[in-house]
Amino acid sequence: MNKSLLSLLSVAGLFATPAFAAGSAASWPDKPVTVVVNSAAGGSADVLTRIVFNEMAKALNASFVIENRPGAGGAIAMGLIKRQQPDGYTLGYANVNTLSVNPSLFKRLAYDPDKDFEPVGQMFNLYNVLAVNPDNPAKTAAELFERIKQHPAKFSYGASGIGTSGHIAGELLRSMAKLDVQFVPYQGDPQTLQDLIGNRIEYSINNSSVVMPLVDSGKLKALAITSLKRVPLYPDLPTFDESGIKGYESVSWGGIVVPRGTPRDIIDKINAEMNKALRTNAVREAMAKLGAVTVTGSPADFRKLIGSEQIKYRDLIESANIQKLE
Repeated sequence: MNKSLLSLLSVAGLFATPAFAAGSAASWPDKPVTVVVNSAAGGSADVLTRIVFNEMAKALNASFVIENRPGAGGAIAMGLIKRQQPDGYTLGYANVNTLSVNPSLFKRLAYDPDKDFEPVGQMFNLYNVLAVNPDNPAKTAAELFERIKQHPAKFSYGASGIGTSGHIAGELLRSMAKLDVQFVPYQGDPQTLQDLIGNRIEYSINNSSVVMPLVDSGKLKALAITSLKRVPLYPDLPTFDESGIKGYESVSWGGIVVPRGTPRDIIDKINAEMNKALRTNAVREAMAKLGAVTVTGSPADFRKLIGSEQIKYRDLIESANIQKLE
């Protein structure tokens, strides 16, 4: 009798596993989904990610829990994501730094962007703004570049830390415009902008969402944005390309990855639901207010972006002699 029962259970098991796997994408999500974000609560990445997943939660009648794991240039969060079960119930926010800059910037990483994760899809592009003190005589970015070239090695610029989007955007500018300036790393945006307001640095490159409120209040003057084309939210702000640095673009993009081994049908479903959310007016308008532009596409599109950006920033870090971090 026990043998018969065991035989029945074994046979049932043979059919149960494929049935569950086949229906996993159709039933996803049937329990809370954790989304690991590599920034503190209230940061740009955190706020923008919440906008998307709040919309998905409403559409799917599901629960998405944001787990903030800042630190180590995003390596803490990425290391956590890669160790989770590849079942679609742990997603990870990842960006240009964690996926494309860090592999060339750090001597060692606790994760491999290409081997440990599967790209799900990009969510947005976010841009940085070059700003100066209102008393700076330069009225345009081109005038600022000329001023710097007339006084080599005299000026410095600031950004929020080594390897951040502002630093990388600044080094790309220094390389393409051939500017002889010194980079000053800060512990965060507030310190950077405080020194800029105090005229202790010549210019800074920081996220538009923190710079533009200071521009609107008259405390800073914005000269250029790092997008290739003008951003609808700031239609009067020229690009670097328009300012004489042809082809310049530095994008702080962000998207979602999952642990390697996550079933393809689940990845495709998450991607489809993300794209639906990103196409809604609610999400597009909420992101636009923060200076971000929504982006939709396939997992393959996201993988292609990651790879091309890895090459771009590897070459930049080598040519600019940026010291690798531990």
